[in-house]
Amino acid sequence: MTSDTRNRRGPAAAIRDPAAFEVFYRRHVDAVTRFMARRVSDPHTVADLTAETFLAVIDSAHTYRPGRGSETAWLYGIARNTVSAEFRRSARQAELGSRIAGRRLLDEDDISRLEDKLDAERAARRALAALDGLPESERAVLELVVVDQLTVAEAATALGIRQIAARVRLHRARKALRSAAAVDVPDTADTANAAGTAPGTPGPAGLAYTRGEA
Repeated sequence: MTSDTRNRRGPAAAIRDPAAFEVFYRRHVDAVTRFMARRVSDPHTVADLTAETFLAVIDSAHTYRPGRGSETAWLYGIARNTVSAEFRRSARQAELGSRIAGRRLLDEDDISRLEDKLDAERAARRALAALDGLPESERAVLELVVVDQLTVAEAATALGIRQIAARVRLHRARKALRSAAAVDVPDTADTANAAGTAPGTPGPAGLAYTRGEA
């Protein structure tokens, strides 16, 4: 099998071929690592959650359907579940010691690279914090579209919901934020351009302007 063939294979095929899975991992690991760095601020936790996401891929690979969205959107759905599970575990733990004991060791270069990603995603973490008052279902769509820069269709794929439901939740979330005068979230990239700000760059209160919703 050629390397080009491996590069085109999706998760279900990749998990049956170690070499193909390595290609799949390398293709997506940076995006998943940055996804985690937007949500947690500790490099060890970022590394652990990234690894757990790809372990979960092995069990979930059969659920990926190319017609429903990109591999990245599908992976973000798994990554969200991994982060949520970690938050639930953390909430139940009275002390951090039990978590530290089970961590894999990172060398200085690993920590340095992860700290760079954490620094790069600091504004995104502030943006996510600004969404804390929203209902979880609405927050989930808004953070994937505004912070993670997915389209509405990709966000729907990541969350396992219909596109129309994602659009309704996104509309409600934007309306709630505007009503609270917390942040200004433009509806389209055209709004960003009118304001002289390129799409994908931090907007008010650290929120990024959205990509196209189609």
